[in-house]
Amino acid sequence: MEHIRRSVAKALSWRLFGFATTVFLVYFYSRDIKQALAVGVGLDGLKIVLYFVHERIWNRVGFGRRKPPEYQI
Repeated sequence: MEHIRRSVAKALSWRLFGFATTVFLVYFYSRDIKQALAVGVGLDGLKIVLYFVHERIWNRVGFGRRKPPEYQI
């Protein structure tokens, strides 16, 4: 199982890319940096929380994981 700090770090790094993309696209279409930043902050704040919850739920699912041995010599 992943440590909670790892899930947080992954969520933040992933959303940094998403934030930059969102801000760029909104600015590209609107030419308004305030609007682009507002949309970027609002959406990506929500997406960080949703990704974190999704990651923690998947961390409890055993699908695709191998069970570690009970003991090792």
